[in-house]
Amino acid sequence: MTDAPAPLLEFCDLRKTYETTAAVDGVSLAIAQREFVALVGASGSGKSTLLKTVNRLVDPTTGTVRFEGENVESLPLAALRRRIGYVFQSIGLFPHMRVDENIAIGPRLVGEKLAEGRIAELLELVDLDSTLAARMPDELSGGQRQRVGVARALANEPHLLLMDEPFGALDPITRDALGERVRALHEELGLTTVMVTHDMAEALLLADRVLVMHAGRVVADETPHALLDGAGGEIAQGLVAVPRAQADRLAELAR
Repeated sequence: MTDAPAPLLEFCDLRKTYETTAAVDGVSLAIAQREFVALVGASGSGKSTLLKTVNRLVDPTTGTVRFEGENVESLPLAALRRRIGYVFQSIGLFPHMRVDENIAIGPRLVGEKLAEGRIAELLELVDLDSTLAARMPDELSGGQRQRVGVARALANEPHLLLMDEPFGALDPITRDALGERVRALHEELGLTTVMVTHDMAEALLLADRVLVMHAGRVVADETPHALLDGAGGEIAQGLVAVPRAQADRLAELAR
């Protein structure tokens, strides 16, 4: 009998407090290599705060985060972030830099240069034409800018991809298409992906595993199938009820 592989990411009794408010309240969980995990919950539930403790945008009050077996607080910040891709809602492209310069910024910050042709490869991965490399961010649509953000996150060939409400500012058609592309990249590149979203339908469609947060705690940890079968408890089912009710209303309209 072989031992199970060590988890890629672990949260160990993690707490983050702001004065008297516990944004994260004693979270312990492990995420395996190649899992696609969605963190879902209402605004203020702690999901983004938990995500940001991984790449140390937020430092916990107590507890530890372990990435590839190491406490993230013991790692040099640049070395840690070299191994983690990060995509966030506001996209965050530098407006004074061309698309290719934005994509290459991560390697550049650690003294590395992308190989010739790598920018074109990264743009192709996110379904963008390589001719966009010379454009400025304000010449792109919102969906194109977010695709560039994903390409930038992949430039360092990360072991872990973190996504914080990555599609929230996009129109529904663009959002759906980019979500499907990210899921396909997760499979193609063998990534481990953790995505924060307030949209339970998005979590159910994209993730292998859904973690529901409420008041700083993980109150449900289920597969999409289990959630649709009624598992996870009252808070989780309250979130599942929204896309379920929408689907029922659409079915009524189609009759």
